[in-house]
Amino acid sequence: MAVVNIVVVILDTLRKDHLGCYGNDWIQTPNFDAFARESLRFTRAYPESLPTIPVRRAIHTGKRTFPFRNWVPQKGDTVRIYGWQRIPEEQVTLAEILKQHGYTTAFVTDTYHQFKPSMNFHRGFDVWRWVRGQESDRYQPISKCDESKLKRYLPKRYKGTGVEQMLWQYFANTADRRSEEDWFAPKVFREAIVLLEDLQRQQPFLLVVDSFDPHEPWDPPPQYVALYDNPDHDDADIITPLYGKCDWMTERQLKRMRANYAGEVTLVDKWFGHFINKLADLHLLDKSLVIVLSDHGHSLGEHGVTGKIPWALYPELIDIPFFIRHPEGKGAGQTSDYFASTHDVAPTVLGVLGIEPPQPMDGVDLSVLLEGKQPPKRDHISTAFNNFVWVRNERYALICRNDGTEPKLYDLQIDPKQDKDIASQHPEIVKQLFELVVKDAGGEPLPTYDLRRPVEDWYRH
Repeated sequence: MAVVNIVVVILDTLRKDHLGCYGNDWIQTPNFDAFARESLRFTRAYPESLPTIPVRRAIHTGKRTFPFRNWVPQKGDTVRIYGWQRIPEEQVTLAEILKQHGYTTAFVTDTYHQFKPSMNFHRGFDVWRWVRGQESDRYQPISKCDESKLKRYLPKRYKGTGVEQMLWQYFANTADRRSEEDWFAPKVFREAIVLLEDLQRQQPFLLVVDSFDPHEPWDPPPQYVALYDNPDHDDADIITPLYGKCDWMTERQLKRMRANYAGEVTLVDKWFGHFINKLADLHLLDKSLVIVLSDHGHSLGEHGVTGKIPWALYPELIDIPFFIRHPEGKGAGQTSDYFASTHDVAPTVLGVLGIEPPQPMDGVDLSVLLEGKQPPKRDHISTAFNNFVWVRNERYALICRNDGTEPKLYDLQIDPKQDKDIASQHPEIVKQLFELVVKDAGGEPLPTYDLRRPVEDWYRH
C-alpha cells in the first residue's frame, strides 16, 4: 500500500447488544451493520478499565491504566474515580509517534472531559476541534436554560440531585438548536468531514473522531424516539437516569428510557454513515485503516440498576463493539473471539504500519489476525472500574472489590448474562480468578484510596 491513513472512531456509551451486526433485531443501525460487513468484528472485546478517561488513556497510549497506582485527583475536576487523570507525561501517544513518522494528525471530539484544563488529550495533534456543550460543560450561561424542557425531563425524584444541576447546564447549552445538524453527533461528524476535506491534501494522516453520544442525556430529535415508542410527552420521559438501583422506576419509564437511548444510537448511526460515505467519496476509505469501537456500555435496568456502576460490571456495561476495516479488505466480514481490549488500538495501528513503538506497550497487535495469524495467547482478560474489578476466562467471570471481597461468580457457559451468582459454591475458582487480576496488576496488592479526602490534601502530601 502506497498510503495508509489511520482513522479511529470512538463512540461513548455504545452498547454492543444494541447493534444489528451483534444480533440486535429491533434497533436500526444500518450503517454500523454495513461497516461490520467490511470489517473484522470482535465478539469478545472489553475496555481495559472504565470509564471515559481511563479508557481513552489506554486507547491513545497502548498502556494499561489499571491498577491505578499513584492516582491523584485532577485539580479543578469534580470526577473522583480511580485512574481519572491526564495522560502521564512519560507515556508517548499514538499521535506523537505518527507525527514523528510524517503523519498529519487531527482530533475532533465533544467528549468534554478531555479538554478540561487539567487534561492533555490533544497531545501530538496538529489540529484539534473541541465541540462544546455536552452534559455539564459550562459553555453557555445557565440563564439560557429552556425551563420547559427542564420541567419535562426532570422527575420529582431528581430534584436537588447532581442530575438536576447537569440538566440545567445541558439545556442552556442546547437552547439554540434549530435542526438535526445542531445535535452533538451531527456536529462532531460534520467537523470530521470538514477535516477530511483538508486532510486529503495532507496524506498520510491520523484522524481521531471521538463522539460523546450516545452518552446520556438521550434527547435525539423526536422522529428517532418515534421509531421505538410514542414520542408524545408523558411522565415517563427520562433522558438521563439516576445511577444506582432502579426499583423505583415503572415499566413504562424503563421502556421510554430505553427508547430514548435507542433513538440516540440510531442518530449516531446515521451520522457515522455520513462520515464513512465522505471517506469513500474522497477516495480515502480504501487508503485508510479504520478502527471503530466504544469505551463501555450503560445499564438500562438490567440487574436492577441504571447507569455506569462499578459493582455492576455486567455485559450491558463492559461488552463493547470493536471493528477493524483494512483498506485492502483483509478480514472483511470475519469475526474473532480473541479477548480484545482498548489498549490494543495503538499497537494494532503501529503493527499495520510496521512502526516499532519507542517504548513498550501493554496491548497487542491485533492486525496479525487480518493476515491469518494469531496474537499472543490470552487465556483471560481483566478490567477495573474505580474500586471494583472484573475478570473472565473461557468459562467463568468474576466481579469483586479490588481487595477480593464481595465476590460474584458466574458460569458463562450456562449464564452468559451473569444472572446467577455461584461464588459461595466455588471459592477455589473465585480465588484463582482473583489471582489473575493481581497478576495483571504486577503481582502486588491493588491500591485503595480515600475518595472523601479533599483534593487539596492530595497535593500537600
